[in-house]
Amino acid sequence: MDALRGYGELGLGSRLKRISEYVMKETQAVYDYYNVDFDPYLFPIFKIIVNKNGVTNSEIQYALKFTQPAITQALNKLLKKELIAIVPDELDKRKKIVKLSEKGKKTLETLKPIWTSIEKIIKEFTLESSSSLIEHLNILENKLNAKSFSQTIIDDIKIEATHNVEIATYKNEYAKHFYDLNVEWLKTHFYVEPFDEDVLSNPEQYIINKGGYIFFALINQEVVGTVALMPLGNEGVFELTKMAVSPNKRGRKIGQYLLQYCINFAKDMRFPKLILYSNTKLENAIYIYRKYGFIEISNEQNSPYARSDIKMELVF
Repeated sequence: MDALRGYGELGLGSRLKRISEYVMKETQAVYDYYNVDFDPYLFPIFKIIVNKNGVTNSEIQYALKFTQPAITQALNKLLKKELIAIVPDELDKRKKIVKLSEKGKKTLETLKPIWTSIEKIIKEFTLESSSSLIEHLNILENKLNAKSFSQTIIDDIKIEATHNVEIATYKNEYAKHFYDLNVEWLKTHFYVEPFDEDVLSNPEQYIINKGGYIFFALINQEVVGTVALMPLGNEGVFELTKMAVSPNKRGRKIGQYLLQYCINFAKDMRFPKLILYSNTKLENAIYIYRKYGFIEISNEQNSPYARSDIKMELVF
């Protein structure tokens, strides 16, 4: 029995507060999932700063009708997160202008697809006809209880991300992305081994000129991921290697999209099998490889990678 529902219109304020607190908590869970250092309670003021491209404290108060202490507190939090900068007005040095910092601009790009999905899901959850506001709240809470709001948003972001992905083949202009994405990933999880440095610094020599392939995932012409198929010997076997996704695009199944693309490509080219080297501490990656059909095989003692403690293959 939900007591608040039983109160009908008398419980309206408490119902709205409960829904608001739930949505804020779930939105924070989405930000945490994507490792975005942001607080949903800061959204209104941050969005005003974004839209105005420079705004005064008074303009924020006029636009949002918030109290001055609330605005000051939010601005201090944004400053602490280094998402904004406060600078003198060019015409009137007495006035202070609030603008996005460089970190704020980068964070904004990460937040945009999240905000798009939040808006989309809220519209889907509230596009119902009802005879009263209380009935509408009942319908909304039923949907929120059926599946967590945060998971619904995360699932939608993953779907939208892969819908917008394009695959491009190797070009000289992409060489830097191949190096940078992989070095960032290696330094995050392990370290850059000499063999890694050689291959990443000379992709044409080690991969392309030997009959291999390097693919890039692009979203709106921005390189967000990469993977390589490197030939091994003369039997048509290829190593699936050097897969990396941009840090601010992880968690959106772009890696799985690249993996599936490589599998389909290998089948079309009639490769006998793909092999890969990994490490069992990467539990999620190993789970995904198994999900796509890779099985563990014996790892040779002279493995090309010191970090590798597992070798897997996918036979076609």
